[in-house]
Amino acid sequence: MRAIILMFDSLNRHMLPPYGDTIIDAPNFARLAEKAVTFDNFYAGSMPCMPARREMHTGRYNFLHRSWGPLEPFDDSMPEILGQAGIHTHLVSDHPHYWEDGGGTYHTRYTTWEFLRGQEGDPWKGVVTPQGSVGTALTRMRRQDAINRSYMPTEAEHPQTRSVNAGIEFIETNSAADEWMLQLELFDPHEPFFTHHSFKAKYVHEYSGPEFDWPGYQKVAEPQEQVDHARYEYAALVSMCDKSLGRVLDAMDKYDMWKDTMLLVNTDHGFLLGEHGWWAKSLMPWFNELVHLPMFLWDPRTAERGTRRGALTQTIDIAPTLLRFFGLEATPDMQGRDLAAVLRDDADVHKGVLFGIHGGHVNVTDGRYVYMRAATEAGNAPLEDFTLMPTHMRSRFTVNELAAWEPAEPFSFTKGLRSMKMQAKSLMNPWIHGTLLFDLEADPGQNNPIIDDEAELRMLRLLAEMMHESDAPPSQFVRLGIPFDAVPDTNHLLVGKQAARSAVALEPLPPLSDFPHGGAVLNIPILELRQDPRCEAILAKHLPQLVATELINIRAQLSLHQMARVTPISGAVLTQLAEDLEGLEDIGADSRAPAVNTLAWSAET
Repeated sequence: MRAIILMFDSLNRHMLPPYGDTIIDAPNFARLAEKAVTFDNFYAGSMPCMPARREMHTGRYNFLHRSWGPLEPFDDSMPEILGQAGIHTHLVSDHPHYWEDGGGTYHTRYTTWEFLRGQEGDPWKGVVTPQGSVGTALTRMRRQDAINRSYMPTEAEHPQTRSVNAGIEFIETNSAADEWMLQLELFDPHEPFFTHHSFKAKYVHEYSGPEFDWPGYQKVAEPQEQVDHARYEYAALVSMCDKSLGRVLDAMDKYDMWKDTMLLVNTDHGFLLGEHGWWAKSLMPWFNELVHLPMFLWDPRTAERGTRRGALTQTIDIAPTLLRFFGLEATPDMQGRDLAAVLRDDADVHKGVLFGIHGGHVNVTDGRYVYMRAATEAGNAPLEDFTLMPTHMRSRFTVNELAAWEPAEPFSFTKGLRSMKMQAKSLMNPWIHGTLLFDLEADPGQNNPIIDDEAELRMLRLLAEMMHESDAPPSQFVRLGIPFDAVPDTNHLLVGKQAARSAVALEPLPPLSDFPHGGAVLNIPILELRQDPRCEAILAKHLPQLVATELINIRAQLSLHQMARVTPISGAVLTQLAEDLEGLEDIGADSRAPAVNTLAWSAET
């Protein structure tokens, strides 16, 4: 028995041919759907990138207990378990996060592994520039990315191409061998959407704006032609991914591998390209474009192909499926299920599935409704990290973070170990967005949240039940306003109570040009505005929380409009601010330059 996992990053289900009409030219995904089973109700769990990979290893949720980080000493690792049973596991990837502090324990769980450098801002090629290390972390990363691209003049040098070459080499070398698993994991189509001419030529369009293949993690405020351009750049990269998929399918055909080799094609999450008025992920609620994932599975045990399955399934199911395929049992701590039952009978294996990011909404779906539970208080607290591997994405925990840690009681999955408990911060504050409830049957695009006390209570009780089954810490229940030792009742409903705030957060953000006087004052740095007592009074009237906050960490050039791109502010409030501030004389005379998008935050930076 052999198995191949072909994993992409940020691959949008709704833009692939097997899932509906699309602008994207991807014939090999259509070919894959004929050779495998297409899953129609497959969801992400823990997000974003490395939390999703931890879930693939362990078969259980992790976002309720800690943020981005390595595998823990108590974690079960599917590739490691396979290796211990004599199954050779091989990882090939160009995913740069494996090389960072927060990914350092993943690749060494495989028997052998190979990494190809150069994606995103991977600190790969050492070229000293006059700018040196000047600028924000994202600025430096973009500068490094430009250097990396200069070493990839043709498609052959692209990290995706080189990764697939390495994966095909493993298949060719071991085509006659048995008992192996290959995980060929491609960083694309994750941003930046870097491709060469042959793929861009598939999507010829009129565009005269700035280079734009790397949207920031923020609300959309670009002109429509720029939004469309980014979508075409993404489409080009998906077409490149499609070509890579075709090369793997060709190899399976060439070596007659369909009779005994599992093929699983998946992704960790999607990417917003203007849907719901947002770019990217992580800062906004986890809409279906981000969590309702493409998933294809060819399993020789059932030999089902060219069909579809509607059962509710999830990333936590991958580890148990691989283990059972090789005749091994899932560990007691794994929450996922072997997908063979879904392939045979389209049987339900989950009553519901959880998904989310540490400190964000805790979400649950039963396949019909999606319930996004927000914090009850603006402070989004208490929020705790539980870990024995105290690292963030690209850094170790600081001395200050570690100074006050306390030993936590063991969780059901920590093998009797007490972890380190410490206060944590999140990439997003779900309180700002409010609690949301969607009926996917009536509103598959999640454009109109509903207030339905009966449905909310049912979903809230399902959420609480599944949080208990996941041994979520009591602090999560407190943060979300859910009783820990009792069944939630109507007193614990939040959708109606938070509806006004949710409506503001769901509003699209108009471009600066749509505001009074071209929005010039909304482009003045906030710190500059606050130096003027007259402006301070106006800000206190319309944004009291801004004036009440000590802005010691605010970027020097952050304007009101830029702040509204990451922290929702209603268009009505911004309009009133523009009118009131324009009524003052000599305000920001030197700062009313044409708006430049200096804010391109990445929630992964």
